[in-house]
Amino acid sequence: MEDLKSLPLIGDPAPSFSAVTTQGIINFPEDYKGKWVILFSHPADFTPVCTTEFMKFAAMQDEFEELNTELIGLSIDSLYAHIAWLRAIQTIEWNGMKNIEVKFPLIEDIKMEVSNKYGMVQPNQSSTQAVRAVFIIDPKGIVRTILYYPLSTGRNMDEIKRIIIALQKADKDQVATPADWRPGDDVIVPTAGTCGTAKERMEADVEDQYCLDWYMCFKKDKK
Repeated sequence: MEDLKSLPLIGDPAPSFSAVTTQGIINFPEDYKGKWVILFSHPADFTPVCTTEFMKFAAMQDEFEELNTELIGLSIDSLYAHIAWLRAIQTIEWNGMKNIEVKFPLIEDIKMEVSNKYGMVQPNQSSTQAVRAVFIIDPKGIVRTILYYPLSTGRNMDEIKRIIIALQKADKDQVATPADWRPGDDVIVPTAGTCGTAKERMEADVEDQYCLDWYMCFKKDKK
């Protein structure tokens, strides 16, 4: 239970660690200062759902890098199992993807040191495999999003990318994003904090901004 009590939450500093990976030793978060990071776990190497996920993540790696975002994978498998599996992935063709090379680091976590720090092992699912956890960590090393998927359900990488873009938009423009937001859609301005501001917003004629009610005002997204 002690580990459960110390799990990182949204807004907490991401727990630090040093780990052996398929791309060499990494020290986190020191090696990733100034970068967004998607730290994700998967149940095991040489499993079908995980294989599809890694193919998709690897195929989208350039898209994430354009968003100043790095990928780090993890499972409770040995380094040599990781290497063998990633080599095998290059021989598989699925969903229009083939010859996929996984270039981002995959953490060896046999002792479960990293996975326990991040709550990736959940005993009611498995005591020996990590669930499909996703931690989105910002350039200051702060946890900004946490997603957990069961062993049976593959992740939606487009949604993970959308979250990164939405977080970056919120930070840059001090706005929020509504349900199903996509880049270019209208964004939400901060809610009025006083009665006077609420009244002004409802009565004002501001270019590219409109209110549905005093607490719900939108503006056109300007890139």
